[in-house]
Amino acid sequence: MSDFLDWLPADCHPAPISADLHDWLYVDKGSLTRRLTQLADGAFSVTPLTEDWQTLRDDECAALGVAGGSQGWVREVYLRGHQQPWVFARSVTARSALEQSGLDLPHLGSRSLGELLFSDPAFARGSLQARRYPAEWLPEAVRQPGLWARRSCFSQGELRVLVAEVFLPALWQAARMTN
Repeated sequence: MSDFLDWLPADCHPAPISADLHDWLYVDKGSLTRRLTQLADGAFSVTPLTEDWQTLRDDECAALGVAGGSQGWVREVYLRGHQQPWVFARSVTARSALEQSGLDLPHLGSRSLGELLFSDPAFARGSLQARRYPAEWLPEAVRQPGLWARRSCFSQGELRVLVAEVFLPALWQAARMTN
């Protein structure tokens, strides 16, 4: 089974997940940045890790509807509450579509991509999917197996931005829940 088939909508999980986890993965369709800012009582920040052109993973190419091995813009960040990494986020878009769109993703810096996408009514958000995120896809500092992630694709004309958010243990501690 290929990796992208493991991303599942809410009604397709083989084992039940807790109501709290289901809420974080599927129910809250608003901006995760806003939810994290609220949970952190305003002590929220974005720390860029990687922002550059890369060959996209096969699951990302499939989700974006581009040929395998396509080049794209990759942005990896930590979404932090009280200076702790709560979420690892990876956002990707195909190079050709981004260059034609005129959207200036390469210069976001420490600004939240989520806020940009949610504040622009031209972007439509696709359905949320979730899975246990492969440890080898995570930065070394937070690498561990079995972490939950969700993703969705934002579309504006031909431009599609795939946003994956991996929920780290410090978030569950702050939210007073177990995953």
